[in-house]
Amino acid sequence: MKTFIELKERFKNHAAKVGVLGLGYVGLPLACEFAKVGFQVTGFEVDGSKVKSLLAGKSYIGDIESQEIRDLVKSHRLTATTDFLKLKDMDAIIICVPTPLNKTKDPDISYIDQAARKIAHTLRKGQLIVLESTTYPGTTRDNMLPILEAKGFKVGVDFFVAFSPERIDPSNRQYKLANTPKVVGGITPACKDLTVILYGQIVKQVVPVSSAEAAELTKILENTFRAVNIGLVNEIMMICDKLNLSVWEVIDAASTKPYGFMPFYPGPGLGGHCIPIDPHYLSWKMKSLNFAARFIELAGEINSHMPDFTVTKIMRTLNQRKMSINGSKILVLGVAYKANVSDMRESPALDVIHLLQQMGSHVTYHDPFVPSMIVEKHRMTSRPYSAQLLKSADAVIITTAHNAFNPKEILDSAKLVIDTRNMMKGLNAANLVRL
Repeated sequence: MKTFIELKERFKNHAAKVGVLGLGYVGLPLACEFAKVGFQVTGFEVDGSKVKSLLAGKSYIGDIESQEIRDLVKSHRLTATTDFLKLKDMDAIIICVPTPLNKTKDPDISYIDQAARKIAHTLRKGQLIVLESTTYPGTTRDNMLPILEAKGFKVGVDFFVAFSPERIDPSNRQYKLANTPKVVGGITPACKDLTVILYGQIVKQVVPVSSAEAAELTKILENTFRAVNIGLVNEIMMICDKLNLSVWEVIDAASTKPYGFMPFYPGPGLGGHCIPIDPHYLSWKMKSLNFAARFIELAGEINSHMPDFTVTKIMRTLNQRKMSINGSKILVLGVAYKANVSDMRESPALDVIHLLQQMGSHVTYHDPFVPSMIVEKHRMTSRPYSAQLLKSADAVIITTAHNAFNPKEILDSAKLVIDTRNMMKGLNAANLVRL
């Protein structure tokens, strides 16, 4: 048990070297948090431009200030590299790589496999490897562990492996990494105990569970819970549309119940890396066990239909005003997947824009966080915001409710406003239509 005890002490006295593999929205905040409490942290990236930015003291993540990066780099507590051979010097290695879906909506864990192979190449005794990337139950044990064990080291004795799901919510000012409980599940009890100690240095509460699989499923449950409830409220919105009722009024009224109800809100579709994707991971896993996750799949079907519903609503609204969607000038306000971030992953605005273009609309957009983007292989550039820009459009579609947008100014300038996010709550006007 000498390896376990030595590693435990290095974690407790912050003498351990921590490596974070993948410096995106999850990895960079994690690297900074470990560096701030005194660990020597090395970020590993395949993207050389990110490494260059960090070494120059420049942040590319909205939640991390450049000054914070500069201070950590200057104090030699944070560095970054593209040299994965340096993984051998790390005591703990945390994997924060993407886990997207492929074109057939099946899980793509190739980034996890690549990371595991890079670590296995330099693996030595006395290292802890933690996977944070969201994935289906069994990935850590069945996919990653065999790659790491190829050298003949024994897990739980020579080296240690665990899963701890990321819970980063970009732009959330209330819940950051330090005050969000951290779930931890290990391949063995020793793996779990070491990981609890490591994360206990940077978060207020660590929640150990019985296995890596339990931790993997915990994260998928969290996001599937949201996806299913958003699917429900999206269907309620379509029902309200048929009944000529306001879904926003109904939700607000239901929210007055002090128990047994939790408000979720509809929109033009699901965005971000987690909520649109994680339920597919669980559904795919269960198909391999000959079990149909029908409830989850139905919610996914409803949510994926929302861009089509949104464009149909736009078309109907224009028709009611004796205008055709074909040839109309449409301005889309906000294209990030959620308010006040630049993250475009799975943003429903991309689908809405593409569908509008297919129907012959002349689409432009403005987003203060997204200067340019690619829609179906064609680059679009954010138009400078002005009252004239609003006036020039036949319809203004609000797909992301950034705080920078002034609702009254938009209503006063635009000919027609179609609000998919209830940003105009409390306002009424003849030119305002809510989704």
